Amino acid sequence: MPFSTKTVKDRTLKMAENISKQQIQDINSAVAYSIACDESKDKGDIEQIALFCQYVNSFGPQEELIELIPLKDQTRGEDICKAVLDFLSAKKINTNHLVSVATDGAPSMRGAQKGFVALLQKALGRTLLSFHCILHQDALCAQTFPPECTKVMDVVIQIVNKITAKGLNHRQFRMLLDEVESTYSDLLLHNKVRWLSRGEVLKRFVTCLEEVKTFLASKELTFAELKQPEWLEKLNFMVDMTAHLNTLNTTLQGKGGTALHMLEEVSAFERKLTMFVKDFQRGTLSHFPSLREFKQSHDTINLEYFKSAVTAMQSSFGKRFCEFREERTTLSFPVTPLAIDPSLLNMTAFVGVSQPDLEMELADIADKHIWVSKFKCLTATLEDVARQKAILAQNHKWSDIENLPKQDKPVCIRNMECHPQHLYKHEEVCIWSPVDLRFHICM
Repeated sequence: MPFSTKTVKDRTLKMAENISKQQIQDINSAVAYSIACDESKDKGDIEQIALFCQYVNSFGPQEELIELIPLKDQTRGEDICKAVLDFLSAKKINTNHLVSVATDGAPSMRGAQKGFVALLQKALGRTLLSFHCILHQDALCAQTFPPECTKVMDVVIQIVNKITAKGLNHRQFRMLLDEVESTYSDLLLHNKVRWLSRGEVLKRFVTCLEEVKTFLASKELTFAELKQPEWLEKLNFMVDMTAHLNTLNTTLQGKGGTALHMLEEVSAFERKLTMFVKDFQRGTLSHFPSLREFKQSHDTINLEYFKSAVTAMQSSFGKRFCEFREERTTLSFPVTPLAIDPSLLNMTAFVGVSQPDLEMELADIADKHIWVSKFKCLTATLEDVARQKAILAQNHKWSDIENLPKQDKPVCIRNMECHPQHLYKHEEVCIWSPVDLRFHICM
């Protein structure tokens, strides 16, 4: 029996209302929860605040979009703060259990005096753990390439547009790639919103470079840069460096990753940058295959220039992620609670957690074999999950990674359960904010 449109609509609204009620019940029953805010415009030019919440219920850790809050007037920090607090109050969500907030780096969000985070803490009368989106910071670090390298991307975009803008040119170029049995059947277009596309565009362009030169010559289109060794070496450097950045960005994405895991990935990349600098000092280019191949066919390349570019990026990474580094001890506590001095933990955001009681409880279990073995078992399990994830990623079995146990299972020590392990790092917000029913991509 077919249902009428009104029946389907009413049923959908009731289901949505029921889901919303369940979410609020779960949030209020959680010992702690974290929120993330992302601001974006819809098609009607109205600012929308996407409010996400991370908490733990009986089914485990949850990450949910709980509301899209429209801002029809100004979008100052006080406007965002009022809208969020009004929503939490209207839904009767207990703000005493809120422990952390994650946002992007806009002044309206993170301003020292009138930013959303500062005003939220003032309204609640206590300090929260606050984080600047780790993907945004990663993207800002990736923008430290020298101006000459940045112009390489501009020239590549011009060439790709020349080939693909006209249907006839595009078809003829694809026929050329097919005739020479090229690895790729077409070039990729660059999307500035999705900066990750930059690496793939450059990689494919270099792979098809000879075919591109042949096609441009047949159309009497001249780009002097394609004959300049200085420009070509920067192109190959950009191919390799953006590939490394893409790998880091990919590891920071997805649900289930903890703030500690994100920080560990960033720290590992900083160590790799040090290794890249030494690679240029030695001149081996072990980690830059495209640039190494270019060097083999040319007499010299400016290794000192590329070394300084990597050093500048290394410096940028070192200046960012400050809030993650400051809270590293607290973030590490659920994984290795017996190895951390509880007096070093930041307890200001955890309402209801007594630091003296926590210290006493840790002292009670520190020498008890059953608890020591449990934490050792947990650490071994986390290491095994990380090992399996690395093996599957190496073999490009991405769907199998989704089936692995998540690394954010809570460690329960009275009221400290799930507190620091489930802090939002905002990156899920960057991957999908369904404002005006479209994906809002910030990666």
